[in-house]
Amino acid sequence: MLAHRITPILNVSNIVESFEWFERLGWKKGWDWGDPPTFGGVCSGPCEIFLCQDGQGGRGKSDIPVTFGEEAADDKGVWMSVWVDDVDAIHRRCLEQGIEITWPPTDEPWGVREMHVRHPDGHVFRISQGLEEEE
Repeated sequence: MLAHRITPILNVSNIVESFEWFERLGWKKGWDWGDPPTFGGVCSGPCEIFLCQDGQGGRGKSDIPVTFGEEAADDKGVWMSVWVDDVDAIHRRCLEQGIEITWPPTDEPWGVREMHVRHPDGHVFRISQGLEEEE
């Protein structure tokens, strides 16, 4: 198989509120389908995520406030890695927009600077940038 691209589909409880959440994160609503809409997509550059209201996968948010560490959350939603140029700029935006941050920007031993944010339906986004090796 030679895949040309992959588009995750997230089960959301409210597609309109999910469009708004992604816009606060810096993504744009790409399209919607239905009247009222129950399916749609959000875009960031060449990346796209489909949103399906009440279907196509699981969701569920843990009450635990972190997604890493000894008390890691038991979210039932999808986890995705999103690679960016500046994790700290995304962190500032998330703070300004009131987005739930479940892991602060941290230089990880596997060579990335990473933070986590959690969608209201429990989907976790690992926002990462590669760390350059010191010579």
